[in-house]
Amino acid sequence: SANHAAASSERSANHAAASSERSANHAAASSERSANAVVPPARPAGLGPAAPLLEPAPRAAHQPRANGQLSQVQSNVTEEATNGDVEEVDEVREKLQMIRVKFLRLAHRLGQTPHNVVVAQVLYRLGLAEQLRSSSGGRVGAFSFDRASAMAEQLEATGQEPLDFSCTIMVLGKTGVGKSATINSIFDEIKFKTDAFQMGTRKVQDVVGTVQGIKVRVIDTPGLLSSCADQRQNERILHSVKHFIKKSPPDIVLYLDRLDMPSRDFADMPLLRTITEIFGPSIWFNAIVVLTHAASAPPEGPNGTATTYDMFVTQRSHAVQQAIRQAAGDMRLMNPVSLVENHSACRTNRAGQRVLPNGQVWKPHLLLLSFASKILAEANTLLKLQDTPPGRQFSGRSRAPPLPFLLSSLLQSRPQLQLPEEQIGDEDALDDVDASSESDDEPEYDELPPFKPLSRAQLAKLPKHQKKAYYDELEYREKLLMKKQLKDERRRRRMMKKMAAAAKDMPEGNYPENAGEESSGAAPVNVPAPDLPVPASFDSDNPTHRYRFLNAPNQWVVRPVLDSHGWDHDVGYEGINVERMFVVKNEIPMSFSGQVSKDKKEANVQMEVAGTLKHGEGKGTTLGFDMQSVGKDMAYTLRSETRFSNYRHNKATAGLSFTMLGDALSGGVKLEDKVIVSNQFKMVMSGGAMASRGDVAYGGSLEATLRDKDYPLGHFLTTLGLSIMDWHGELAVGCNVQSQIPVGRFTNLFARMNLNNRGSGQLSLRLNSSEQLQLALIAFIPLLKKLMDGYKDLPFGQ
Repeated sequence: SANHAAASSERSANHAAASSERSANHAAASSERSANAVVPPARPAGLGPAAPLLEPAPRAAHQPRANGQLSQVQSNVTEEATNGDVEEVDEVREKLQMIRVKFLRLAHRLGQTPHNVVVAQVLYRLGLAEQLRSSSGGRVGAFSFDRASAMAEQLEATGQEPLDFSCTIMVLGKTGVGKSATINSIFDEIKFKTDAFQMGTRKVQDVVGTVQGIKVRVIDTPGLLSSCADQRQNERILHSVKHFIKKSPPDIVLYLDRLDMPSRDFADMPLLRTITEIFGPSIWFNAIVVLTHAASAPPEGPNGTATTYDMFVTQRSHAVQQAIRQAAGDMRLMNPVSLVENHSACRTNRAGQRVLPNGQVWKPHLLLLSFASKILAEANTLLKLQDTPPGRQFSGRSRAPPLPFLLSSLLQSRPQLQLPEEQIGDEDALDDVDASSESDDEPEYDELPPFKPLSRAQLAKLPKHQKKAYYDELEYREKLLMKKQLKDERRRRRMMKKMAAAAKDMPEGNYPENAGEESSGAAPVNVPAPDLPVPASFDSDNPTHRYRFLNAPNQWVVRPVLDSHGWDHDVGYEGINVERMFVVKNEIPMSFSGQVSKDKKEANVQMEVAGTLKHGEGKGTTLGFDMQSVGKDMAYTLRSETRFSNYRHNKATAGLSFTMLGDALSGGVKLEDKVIVSNQFKMVMSGGAMASRGDVAYGGSLEATLRDKDYPLGHFLTTLGLSIMDWHGELAVGCNVQSQIPVGRFTNLFARMNLNNRGSGQLSLRLNSSEQLQLALIAFIPLLKKLMDGYKDLPFGQ
């Protein structure tokens, strides 16, 4: 009191303009305030340099308007609104002040001084929460540590006002760690029987009692097991616990483990993950790690050296906290740790309280941590800062589905599945262009005169113009040969299509007598697998043949998953892709594809099953089921697309999709229009929306493709993509360009560029060549740049 009076007098001398308090009980402390500034009181221990955040910032005086005075009506309205806001802020501030007083009374009953580290940290967090709540413009409530402490001491001394506080604690942990014994120690009486040779608790039960006049309810649970084989039993126990706490959820969870029995190689991870799956990751947000048998002697170090007790506790605490972080999937978690010793031979102080080897009295510390958690939860509820509704601390957090990601997946253009006899080249190719190419005036490959390839030694003797003519002739012959192969493939597939149509129209029983023999004796047709999109390589002009199996013994195609944007396909392996095409009842083509990829951080799984039902020439409905991993969850999508317009130059499609991600169901719709100008140029335009839980995302995309006239014989290909997405009122626009340009006979240039409306993007240029001299010249570029930079850094005159 003397120190408080001296500090008040000193502050009064420095600030003459004092403001009166609203309450008569605090009239003696009226000199603490100033009209212009407030000097912070003595800083409690443990608050650190951020303690002035708890004090109110001085309010700036309102400046009059330069262009005139406010009207009387506007002034009255503004004054009424301001008075209402001030009253509401004052009410919240008063309630928050009473929460501080309540916590100080709890600390006083547990024998802890206001300058205790835990008490100081809780008071600092309460002030910081008020600062965040009032950052939008309201007044920050003034918090006087001395005033709140004096009020708490006065209320505890008089005993006139009862302490309105109760706490519910749930105890979880492995069997044999001392859960029931800890509960008995908290109440200082035997609430549950304990046995060192068999399980003490076999069902979920609770007990209610008082500790220092504070009502405490503790929920005891059966012991859990850590091995993978016992997780089924753990699930049954935890489901019963979840049902027990459904009506009255706990305020805090104590996870018990033994200090003297450290687990190796994360042996408790299956148990922690089971707890997380049953209750959700939010159970660890209000959890305290309790290490029992805390009076045990620390073990020897790795080299036989003695380990200090504090080092032993730190290492064991870090191991348990790290396991909880991995199980919860949040590396920011930092659960507080409390030590407990329930043995009767534990050292005690003069008051009979058990003392740990580090001199700490563990029971008040454990209860103070538990009460502090509920106090902070009450403050969050008052200031509306809580993440979950009150009373549902341990309900699983329902994460909002990523609607833009689901919508972009829906807007992807997917070709319709076709029967084997219908797969004639490109689906979007125009028939008249194909016919004109076949009836071209250029000679056939078989009509060319004989040609003898030259060896390297013979090429070296040729002059430059003859060498160029030789390469031109060789390239021309290769192009004619590839055209001939493509024409033969088209003719063969057209013939298969006509034969299949004739077989359908032929009545049953009118087959030729030797039809079965011909069909049974016919050899299977070797159909090459589709080209795999591989990145550019330096060892071959066409490396795709390395990943094709032309005569597969079965219908399954298994290939590696490659990074198509990597620098070389030999270092781009990421996973395995499995595909199969089959036909149901000779009419419905279906496909199955699955992909498993894994990098250093996570594994991704994708699976797709789709089938197409024809209902007209070129028209059909595709129904598919997709499954893919999204983070740590699995997304299940049922989609349907119908092509309702099929013209030579225009094809329109409508689609629906329903996605189940966690406990959220999302539905989307899209419209797509494909315009085929020629075999060289086509555009695909699509738009749609995706909705879930009252939230809607809108988006659209445009993709234009320009390719070589003789594609795929020519290598020129350019794709322009535009996308737009509107979600939560934020507009995202993206543009990307990919181009493949042949540079000379043996060199290709690959360019990729993307840019968004926020001004960020990426540009990638790659040059692929099979000429060693060109590669050597490219390698000189960074060397020359380094030499130029070094020359610029030299001092003047050297």
